[in-house]
Amino acid sequence: MAPSSSSGLTFKLHPLVIVNISDHYTRVKTQLNPPASICASGHGSNNGEAMIQQNPRVYGCVIGVQRGRTVEIFNSFELLYDPSTQTLDRSFLEKKQELYKKVFPDFYILGWYSTGSDAEESDMHIHKALMDINESPVYVLLNPAINHAQKDLPVTIYESELHVIDGIPQLIFVHTSYTIETVEAERISVDHVAHLKPSDGGSAATQLAAHLTGIHSAIKMLNSRIRVLYQYLAAMQKDDIPCDNSLLRQVSSLLRRLPAMESERFQDNFLMEYNDKLLITYLAMITTCSSNMNEMVDKFNTAYDRNTRRGGRTAFM
Repeated sequence: MAPSSSSGLTFKLHPLVIVNISDHYTRVKTQLNPPASICASGHGSNNGEAMIQQNPRVYGCVIGVQRGRTVEIFNSFELLYDPSTQTLDRSFLEKKQELYKKVFPDFYILGWYSTGSDAEESDMHIHKALMDINESPVYVLLNPAINHAQKDLPVTIYESELHVIDGIPQLIFVHTSYTIETVEAERISVDHVAHLKPSDGGSAATQLAAHLTGIHSAIKMLNSRIRVLYQYLAAMQKDDIPCDNSLLRQVSSLLRRLPAMESERFQDNFLMEYNDKLLITYLAMITTCSSNMNEMVDKFNTAYDRNTRRGGRTAFM
């Protein structure tokens, strides 16, 4: 376990950073883990590769401000870092830093983040690579493993200190304490994300996702049963299996129901409902455009009146 920090700095962490890291990890994990059917048909994968896919590590920078002895971490962005070669894409980092400077001129790169259960020795490579931007970067580590018994946030902030170990000065990671700092916009966002979680503790993000998952499972089961029935009838036609007249009568009865959906009454009702849906969608788009236009006109009139109040000219609309 890493020792505690002695710098005396006060760290404030905003929830947006935690949400960004969690989102980054979830996206990478989803991209690296193919569906179960693909995994089952694959060959030559070993346990080490599977472990890397199940627990990928993501990397990024944290930005914010430092006022005296208080360090406040507001936001973060992703980094392109190859842990196998320990290379950092400097051009991508500089471009992202330049873009953030245009929007948030007061924000500076305070350090970096990653995911894992604990700081590793290899983490010091990327830590040292950022020292030319910040001489004392911070390291925010998010543990994505689920621990229901844990009450604290799975986030640890490390500083780097120079310690003499066995007569050799070495740079090591040390723990530091932090507090969660929020603004009104972040509180609204976090509250919205919290309400997206289903009450039953399932893995679906919303009830709609759970509903669509159920529909997908039902369609998948229907497709598999139709395929089995088709293969059975094809084998019966080729005389590979004996003919079953009772089953053929049931299949024929089922197929005779399908033309009923092609009746004129069905087509009229379907087209009427389809057109109604298109009309409602069209009206919603017109309402949205009108609202945006009114908002733009109000802003234009406000700016126009402020700049030309002395000229005696009237408003735009």
